[in-house]
Amino acid sequence: MSKILIIEDEAAIRRVLKKIISEENDAYQVEEAEDGLVGIEMISKTDFDLVLCDIKMPKMDGVEVLEKVKKIKPEIPMVMISGHGDLDTAVNTMRLGAFDYISKPPDLNRLLNTVRIALDRTALVVENKALKKKVSKKYEMIGDSEGISHIKNMIEKVAPTDARVLITGPNGTGKELVAHWLHEKSERVKAPMVEVNCAAIPSELIESELFGHVKGSFTGANKDRAGKFEAANKGTIFLDEIGDMSLSAQAKVLRALQENRISRVGSDKDIKVDVRVVAATNKDLKKGNCRRKI
Repeated sequence: MSKILIIEDEAAIRRVLKKIISEENDAYQVEEAEDGLVGIEMISKTDFDLVLCDIKMPKMDGVEVLEKVKKIKPEIPMVMISGHGDLDTAVNTMRLGAFDYISKPPDLNRLLNTVRIALDRTALVVENKALKKKVSKKYEMIGDSEGISHIKNMIEKVAPTDARVLITGPNGTGKELVAHWLHEKSERVKAPMVEVNCAAIPSELIESELFGHVKGSFTGANKDRAGKFEAANKGTIFLDEIGDMSLSAQAKVLRALQENRISRVGSDKDIKVDVRVVAATNKDLKKGNCRRKI
């Protein structure tokens, strides 16, 4: 069942639009709002698949409604209804994110075709979200014990923030799994998550791996190369086995955390980065029983 909302201050036009759309398909559930304020309130409480909105209305015009909807539920396609004198405004609403606009009086075929296309788009968006959820099941956390539930609750609270996270525990306890959950439930999910195994990289190469290098900075550096921090910009960097990181690399990571800036090996030029750091270790850092003190 597709839910469609018509926001129109003229009752006669609302009734005509509702009748046309409802008779086209029994699967269309059409609701009405007599002005923009009522429409916004309905949209905030209900998940509509499509909104048809008049431009010239009292209390709140269609442009304001469009701007507010794009803030609270940007995924809903908005079709603007324009009178002859509103065409310039209607075109402008397209720039603001409207799906399409229909002129008054509406052409029956154009109206129904626009509704079908807009609803198909909504279905594709829903399908895409479902596919993404299936992909994320690779890192699904199974179990409902008290301990697992506690970890899940902590992830739900911490993930939406930009807080830096240290995950501790023995090998095989799922530290990488927790790191991926933190990223996928964060506001940075559309940006990359870059993983670095600090224990697998020789100490003399860890700085180059993390921060990049410039040509000629050391033997074998035959071209400029970006590091993992740059690759993770706007996203998350996962520093696995951080207890094995060298002291000099630790100092640079500290600077990146404090100033959101890095510099490539062999360069004195600062590069601004926006990276959330999630780290993990199987060592007890408080006891200092790692290879290099953190």
